[in-house]
Amino acid sequence: MAISRKTRKLEHIKYALELPDTDFPSGFGDIFLVHNALPELNRDGVDCSCFFMGKRLRAPLMINAITGGHTAVLEVNRGLAQAAARTGIAMAVGSQRAALDDPEVRHTFAVAREENPDGLLLANLSALCTLEEALEAIDMVAADGIQLYLNVNQELAMREGDTDFRGVLENIARLVQQLPVPVVVKEVGCGLSRETITALYRAGVRCVDIGGRGGTNFAAIENRRGGRGGAYLEQWGIPTAVGLLEALSTGLPLAVIASGGLRTPVDMTVAMAAGAALTAMAGPFLRVLQEKGPEGLVDYINGLIAGLQRVMMLTGAGNLAALARKPLVITGFTAEWLQRRGIDVDAYARR
Repeated sequence: MAISRKTRKLEHIKYALELPDTDFPSGFGDIFLVHNALPELNRDGVDCSCFFMGKRLRAPLMINAITGGHTAVLEVNRGLAQAAARTGIAMAVGSQRAALDDPEVRHTFAVAREENPDGLLLANLSALCTLEEALEAIDMVAADGIQLYLNVNQELAMREGDTDFRGVLENIARLVQQLPVPVVVKEVGCGLSRETITALYRAGVRCVDIGGRGGTNFAAIENRRGGRGGAYLEQWGIPTAVGLLEALSTGLPLAVIASGGLRTPVDMTVAMAAGAALTAMAGPFLRVLQEKGPEGLVDYINGLIAGLQRVMMLTGAGNLAALARKPLVITGFTAEWLQRRGIDVDAYARR
């Protein structure tokens, strides 16, 4: 099993880089910020910093779970961690299951903390993991928190995937109660509905990562790996913008991370204006790292942060709290979906 998992890591990287960047829209193209021609701001004074899990970030951005578990990808995690440290953003490692099975690949994850000793770093395991496994994963990278991922569609497509998901919510509730660090429940490309988010909140979860449709398509990756078939499910899921607004419509005191198909500073600004606590990307960072190396990735992240500041200024928002009060106009498919779900989209425009 350990060899199979390690091989899978390489195949995931290979197909993630080969697939088109975005197969299906994330929904952010349906949401518009209102231009402010009189911002009364100095760009140098626009502050996009934030605190998350007790640590200050230069911008509300995270390198989301990508990889680890094979010696061939050691340098990927090293480069990602170095970039996170130099740009002041958060990072989550990929699933640590392979390292639990094979201690010889632990260093492919531990390198993230070695290269970024003071940064915000999240561990990562399936929501079906045991308490002992979660504690080991946290200790492996001295994590500030842990992502517990939900990936039913991927597992059903994967030739070696799990098909029994009974008891997941109960397991999450136990882990939330017993783990010494905050828990983030994260979807892997199919999004989270308000019903799921409400159930997670009742189980004690206080932070979710939408992981919606529009980003890396793991069902498509598994099909290209020779999975169980079912190309019809490559389009399955809730677009990220829809999932984000469904989550926020619950009114629950949750930190919501927007991930899945965010690509530009405008996407980031829209997500934060809607009410996200953080934004996250994975595929774009992996591509830039592979094509331009660590220095190129640092430049790319700095460009995203500078772009976020520029778009904030164009709305008249000097900080993230002010941005969250700015109007948003929601149109198209995203507006129709939300209206049919009973969510007042016009409230965002009336701010």
